This record gives sequence, C-alpha cells and structure tokens, in this order.
Amino acid sequence: MRTVIYPGSFDPITNGHLDVIQRASRLFDQVVVAVARNGSKQPLFTPAERKTLIEQSISNHDNVTVDVFEGLLVEYVEQQSGHAVIRGLRALSDFEYEFQMALMNRKLNERVETLFMMPRASYSFLSSHLVREIATLGGDVSAFVSPEVREALTKRLGQAGAN
Repeated sequence: MRTVIYPGSFDPITNGHLDVIQRASRLFDQVVVAVARNGSKQPLFTPAERKTLIEQSISNHDNVTVDVFEGLLVEYVEQQSGHAVIRGLRALSDFEYEFQMALMNRKLNERVETLFMMPRASYSFLSSHLVREIATLGGDVSAFVSPEVREALTKRLGQAGAN
C-alpha cells in the first residue's frame, strides 16, 4: 500500500487543500492529512478542532485519514509507514520555501520523498490566512471553504465573521 502524508497547519482547511487531497487520493492508496502542532503560530482553531473540520470536509474519501502530529515530519512519515510527502504549491514564493523544506527533509531522511502538487488555477491565490482575514472582517468565505468550515468560522468569529 502506497501512503502519502499531506502535512500542514490547515487553520482552516480551504478548498485549495481539499483539491490537493482529492487528487492525491486518486494517486495513492492512502492519504494521511497530518495536522501539525506549531507552537510558534497562534491558530484560530485547536489541532483537535482542525482535525474534526478536515474529517467533516473529506467524509466522502474512503482512503483519506486525518491525524495530528508534532515534531519532525520525517519521523512522523516513518511512524506512518509513509512513502512520500505531498505539498501544495500556489506561487513562486511557496516553491522557494517548500523546496528548502524538502531538501532539509531529504537530508534528515533520504527515504522520504517530497512531491509537489499545484492546486487548480482557481485556488492558486487561496490561503488559510486570507480566509481567516476575510472572515474576521465579515466577508463571505463560502466560495473558499467547505460549509462545515464556514459554519465553524461563523461560530468562532461571531455573526460578523464568515458571512
């Protein structure tokens, strides 16, 4: 069984993330969406909340599971018997950062391959940060996230957020 790990903060998961998950699920036997705990960020949702939102958003994918991890990604990939890491690329700035991370991960563990996948062009501008900002300012995020995420944003930010 070929397993790929799709790590990220997913705060919140967007339609761009879901696009990558859906396409990865056609290429691999098993996709593990790995919610990273990152102490240096101030997330809107807890890791457990993000895990639940992702599970709700991907309920129609039988070969996708969601987990929370902390520590080195390459160690997590080994623990999950993963064959590769998949990362989404939206723009050149993503590439520079992701390329650096992939090279470091390879240095830490040569067995872990990194694959880059571009989302559909209609999601190439989309980020969790932008979704949070729009929702905080009361904008409609329904075109950018699943209904479950939109509802969670509305509850978290109040009626003004996530219209």
